[in-house]
Amino acid sequence: MAKAKTHYVCSECGGIANKWAGQCAACGAWNTLVENVVETSSNRFSTQHQGLAHTTPVLSLAEIEASDTPRFTTGMEEFDRVLGGGLVAGGVVLIGGDPGIGKSTLLLQALGQMSRIKKVLYISGEESGAQIALRAKRLSITASELKLQAEIQLEKILHTLAEQQPQVVVIDSIQTMYSDALSSAPGSVAQVRECAAQLTRVAKQTGITMIMVGHVTKEGALAGPRVLEHIVDTVLYFEGDTHSNFRLVRACKNRFGAVNELGVFAMTEKGLKGVSNPSALFLSQHDNQVPGSCIMVTQEGSRPLLVEIQALVDTSHLPNARRLSVGLEQNRLAMLLAVLHRHAGVAAFDQDVFINAVGGVKITEPAADLAVLLAIHSSMRNKALPKGLVVFGEVGLAGEIRPAPRGQERLREAAKLGFSIAMIPKSNAPKQAIEGMTILAVERIDEAFQRLRETE
Repeated sequence: MAKAKTHYVCSECGGIANKWAGQCAACGAWNTLVENVVETSSNRFSTQHQGLAHTTPVLSLAEIEASDTPRFTTGMEEFDRVLGGGLVAGGVVLIGGDPGIGKSTLLLQALGQMSRIKKVLYISGEESGAQIALRAKRLSITASELKLQAEIQLEKILHTLAEQQPQVVVIDSIQTMYSDALSSAPGSVAQVRECAAQLTRVAKQTGITMIMVGHVTKEGALAGPRVLEHIVDTVLYFEGDTHSNFRLVRACKNRFGAVNELGVFAMTEKGLKGVSNPSALFLSQHDNQVPGSCIMVTQEGSRPLLVEIQALVDTSHLPNARRLSVGLEQNRLAMLLAVLHRHAGVAAFDQDVFINAVGGVKITEPAADLAVLLAIHSSMRNKALPKGLVVFGEVGLAGEIRPAPRGQERLREAAKLGFSIAMIPKSNAPKQAIEGMTILAVERIDEAFQRLRETE
């Protein structure tokens, strides 16, 4: 089989060159030439005519039967939660994360569970079959129906898929695969794009569920072309500190379910285990209440989580006071300190302010604003907040406290875990009283501080 003719296209201006160069001759940009397969005019002509002969019929929306996509379980409840209820036949999932975080371990465990009901295949381009078997032994995975293949050439992998006809396939990882149609090295932009496109096409045509492992850059984003995330159905990120036993799997794209779902796992000697009560991970166990600590309820997809926000305020000995935030947005911290001064009369311009979300969780929603301000105020006064207090609410620049979505679910989760006082936005106040919980509904930040002093 003759190799396909290739040329190089500039990713900035689209200029074409017959050979690779460090600088694009058309626009002058550096390191932007990417190898692409040249499509011959005869192939293009025949493709056009085939498309005219087999055109997909045009239907109105009313004529198309709408039905829920059938799913099947991975055997791991937390993994199913992130996927939106399970895997879909013909779906393509891309999972990325730092080296050693547990991606291969999670997928090997999932395949071991699914091999009881599905025909599965694990294709590894990074490890030999003996290495995978050794890890499976360490994880006590004894699934005899789990098939393995150590291969990186795309054409051989496609032949294996046609021959074995598996129902679920794991590609570990997409950056190690290469196609003979391209002369560039495995992991290059052209190779990653071509291999992912071919595997996705096969998944859609045959109904194979494809799970691809992707490497990440130093910034934490998935390596390779951005089109890699566009062509797949689901994108998952594996997060967590390698020095901690806990791992978070977060969905940032899902065509078959809700985004921003969160799965929580604990790394044990027998692999990854789902955590049934993740709120316990993000709450410090204090014998007594301590200043600068405030419990908030955040919403991760459909799951409410209780997270402890810690603040430390200390006198600054530098011309510019430091503002450090871990797990929360640093620019928002500066804005909240300005609101605290303007609308509550509490100045922190000469104080170093440090904020931390316990457990390594990252909070992106603005409903953490009220908890951050209460924690800062508690640390400045060196006085602990009332025991059993839970907080959520967004703070605006005018000092108002805005409602948070799914407020009733947050309150029910807090009440279930034994919290007795809730300071929430007035718009989130429940119509019916919650047994065992006192509701403090506030509209402004100065009112929140006043109600807090009344409960002390």
